[in-house]
Amino acid sequence: MLQNIRDNSQGWIAKTIIGVVVALMALTGFDAIFKATTHTNDAAKVNGEEISQNELSQAVDMQRRQLMQQLGKDFDASLLDEKMLRESALKGLIDRKLLLQGAENSKFAFSEVALDQVILQTPEFQVDGKFSRERFDQVIRQLGYSRMQFRQMLAQEMLIGQLRAGLAGSGFVTDAQVLAFARLEKQTRDFAFLNVKADPAAVKLTDDEVKAYYDEHAKEFMTPDQVVIDYLELKKASFFDQVSVKDEDLQAAYQKEIANLSEQRRAAHILIEVNDKVTEAQAKAKIEEVQARLAKGEKFEALAKEFSQDPGSANNGGDLGYAGPGVYDPAFEKALYALAKDQVSGPVRTDFGFHLIKLLGVEAPEVPTFASLKDKLTREAKTQQVEQRFVEATKQLEDSTFESSDLAQPAQDLKLTIHTSKPFGREGGEGIAANRAVVTAAFSPEVLDEGANSTAIELDPETVVVLRAKEHLKPAQLPLESVNASIRVQLAKEHASAAAKTKAEQLIVSLREGKTPLDKAIDGQSWKVTQAATRGQEGVDPAVLQALFRMPKPAAKDKPTFSNVTLADGSLVIVRLNAVNDSAAPTDEEKAQYRRYLASRIGQQDFAAYRKQLESQADIKRY
Repeated sequence: MLQNIRDNSQGWIAKTIIGVVVALMALTGFDAIFKATTHTNDAAKVNGEEISQNELSQAVDMQRRQLMQQLGKDFDASLLDEKMLRESALKGLIDRKLLLQGAENSKFAFSEVALDQVILQTPEFQVDGKFSRERFDQVIRQLGYSRMQFRQMLAQEMLIGQLRAGLAGSGFVTDAQVLAFARLEKQTRDFAFLNVKADPAAVKLTDDEVKAYYDEHAKEFMTPDQVVIDYLELKKASFFDQVSVKDEDLQAAYQKEIANLSEQRRAAHILIEVNDKVTEAQAKAKIEEVQARLAKGEKFEALAKEFSQDPGSANNGGDLGYAGPGVYDPAFEKALYALAKDQVSGPVRTDFGFHLIKLLGVEAPEVPTFASLKDKLTREAKTQQVEQRFVEATKQLEDSTFESSDLAQPAQDLKLTIHTSKPFGREGGEGIAANRAVVTAAFSPEVLDEGANSTAIELDPETVVVLRAKEHLKPAQLPLESVNASIRVQLAKEHASAAAKTKAEQLIVSLREGKTPLDKAIDGQSWKVTQAATRGQEGVDPAVLQALFRMPKPAAKDKPTFSNVTLADGSLVIVRLNAVNDSAAPTDEEKAQYRRYLASRIGQQDFAAYRKQLESQADIKRY
């Protein structure tokens, strides 16, 4: 337990601010905030601020993808309640809007420098322990952000993180609460138990009992709801043999390729920041002081380690590595490209502060020959044509299937073959039925009930299908003969468990009344005794432990408390609580850990209450 408390109470604020930066932000469903293109179609308003239908649609889609990732092969999109999914997504967007408004009203804020530091120190944006602009751009592109959008989103996450940390970190507990918790947590119990086995083999069942169970649970004995589909499959790869590339087009592509090659420059810099604590004049004076020391012969690398405020490069002598045009701030880049090798610039002002820039090296681009690039350029040119053909064919397939009452005409139009699946249920099946989007479409009301063709479904980036229901195999009652054996197994288990429970309860009464001695074996089975068992005692069934620590304290040493627990196999465990042992006083270290844990729990409850208060006081309109 102490380890759990330690794990749950440390680094919470850091996890809130930095942990949200990478993958989780791709799953929150809130990137729609920066992608909404219109506010004319609102899903809700929170204190006058709009949440658009576009935001909501993207949040719903993101929640659906979350469920797919969490459930994996067990995910069944056909069972999703779209209304509940929409309500859940909208509630999440409203909660976020309320928290942002709460943070702004409470005057939470942070500097641009603090935002930069979070980005620079995030491991996912680093290569070999150093911040990499290329890696940063790659990651945020995968998440669907531009640099500005990412900074805006991160700024909002940090505001919410500050608000959460401020409230959750204010949780307070008294010494009495800590000691009471420690007393319960460290308490141990002496107990004994024995098993009362359930014996399904000893149960005798009549045909009437089986028939009665079958009739009572008729809905459980049905064939699965299944469907057989016809479908057309459009593959991108089928278009490669239909396109060709002219030599003049390849030559034009080659010239464009080599024109994009640019000189790479290796820069180092010393940065003195301008921020809330350092004025522009102070920063300029400091950079000029460093410049003067350079003029006296001191090493650039040593001065960078001593003075530079860029954490990503200072320890490496200011070295930023090789980069081409467009990477750095325009003023920084202009100064860098004006330098000769080993030359140091004068002070350069950017949004970050003042820099001294040194050119460490220049790499001229190596121009490949046309012959070496021809295969690559041909492949790229064909891919581009195929992509266009595939998009056009997909659109034609969608239009044709929408206008047709079956798949015959679309198949003829695009020279495709109509395939037929094997029967499959809502849980999916083999082949095309293993795709959840296909299963969802096949069991949709439009396809299954109205007999319509589906819309185009993307199985993967290379394949699109459309489908229609060929046959609907509706659930039917299974005959008693086919389920007789399974019913007998179930009934035997239930009867055996009930008999074991009755026997256990009778034994407990006999033990309480003293008719059965506590130290006597029962049915040849001795009590299994455990002394000073903890809440996490190893080797004891968790259900038994849970029951044990809920049992009242024995009235006397010779008056133990009894209870019984039903196990998964139907057997019973009789639990005999012999004594409750109070714990020793907690150490100072344990008390500190308990205090942090309890304060964290209280803080989280306070934060939840604050969210409720924001909601109760807000003007929220849902459309």
